[in-house]
Amino acid sequence: MKKLLLIALLFNVILFTAKKSTAQTSYQFAAGLKFGGYENGISGKYFAGGDVSLEGILGFRSGGVVITGLYEINQTAFNVAELKFYYGAGAHIGSVGNSYQRFGGSNNTYANNQLLLGVDGVIGLEYIIPKSPIAVSLDLNPRVELSGGPFVDLAPGLGIKYCF
Repeated sequence: MKKLLLIALLFNVILFTAKKSTAQTSYQFAAGLKFGGYENGISGKYFAGGDVSLEGILGFRSGGVVITGLYEINQTAFNVAELKFYYGAGAHIGSVGNSYQRFGGSNNTYANNQLLLGVDGVIGLEYIIPKSPIAVSLDLNPRVELSGGPFVDLAPGLGIKYCF
C-alpha cells in the first residue's frame, strides 16, 4: 500500500512539473520570417492579452511590397501545450508593378503600377519548439483583393519566428 501511495505521489509531482513547464512555452512577442504564396517577408506577432494576438507582415513580392495586419485568436490544439491553432482576419495595403501573380492561377496584368488593398483571413497551426525560443507556423491565407479586382486568392504560408 505504501508503494502504491508513493507511486501516486511521484506521478502527481511529475504531472504538476510537466504542466508547469508547458505553461512556460507561451511568449509575448515573436519576430521572424514568413514565406508564402504571395510574398516573402518579415513578420512580428504580439500577444495583446489572453488568446488574442496581433500579427504584422511586411511582404516583398515580384515588383512590389505589401503590408498586412491580422487579428488572431489562438487556442491549444490537440491538447498539446506547444501547438496552437489560430484563426483571424485583417487587411493589407501595398503595390505591385504591372502584374499581380496569383497563387495557382493566371496573373492579372495592369497598364501601370497597381495599388493593392483588400481583406485577409488566416487559419493555421503554430508549434513552439520546447526548451527553445523558436516557433514554426503553417497557415492558409484567403485574400479578397478589392482595388485590383475584385477577386479572391488563396496562399499557404510558412513562418519561423524567434520568441521573446
